[in-house]
Amino acid sequence: MSIVRYEPWQLMSRLHGEIDQIFGDSFATPAANSARAVSWAPSVDVREDADRFTVHADLPGVEAKDIQVTAEDGTLTIRGERRIEKKEGKKGYERLERVEGSFLRRFTLPENVRADDIKARHNNGVLEIVIPKQAAPEPRRVPIDVN
Repeated sequence: MSIVRYEPWQLMSRLHGEIDQIFGDSFATPAANSARAVSWAPSVDVREDADRFTVHADLPGVEAKDIQVTAEDGTLTIRGERRIEKKEGKKGYERLERVEGSFLRRFTLPENVRADDIKARHNNGVLEIVIPKQAAPEPRRVPIDVN
């Protein structure tokens, strides 16, 4: 059985994005015009092993210098921007399916991770983040004094 993310407003969001793409930002909300607006969210796989969590994010066309990974207050944040080269001077229509602009993904980190030892690596359009776990503490046996 596969787990599928339920997104009831996906069709409306896609329609809104296509309208914005056709007419520019004339229909965009004021929040969408800010520099912090998020244009897209990368696909992410999260795997848990005995000693670590591994996150793989698909970021094709995004350079490592345009990606920020932060771990703060129990939250892992992947943020960045994809820039697509625009060619001017062509007449006619063209179809653009690749999304450009800012992206953002956030994940709540469990308490048993070593946030100071998180490592990230970017290779062939895939960002790999390794989050090591802390060793589970062994229960300490408490001696009982007898009077």
